[in-house]
Amino acid sequence: MSTRTERLSDLVREEISRLLLREIKDPRIGFVTITGASVSPDLHHVKVFVSVLGEEAAREDSILALRSASGFVQRALFRNLRLKHSPVVTFHLDDSMERGERIERVLRQIREGGETPPEEGE
Repeated sequence: MSTRTERLSDLVREEISRLLLREIKDPRIGFVTITGASVSPDLHHVKVFVSVLGEEAAREDSILALRSASGFVQRALFRNLRLKHSPVVTFHLDDSMERGERIERVLRQIREGGETPPEEGE
């Protein structure tokens, strides 16, 4: 990733966080954290990675609400960041925090000499 796209990715992440705090008022959006943004080299596409706390149903509702607000987010990014093109914004669930917590829980049980919990689907 070039320095330009890295800088723009950071700006996009900050702007979307600001939009979520101040302008997007969809009650379906729960406790959402923008964990990252990736801008394509041609600057026409933005992948936004989000982490959502809560039950599975709440996470799904939040992702659906974010996806329905993507047009608003696209226009706001175009206007507020003064871009040449309005990038297509897609939201993706980032479950790396959950995976990290599960790994930490297993490691803690191993250190304590306990039995490791079975994996999902076993």
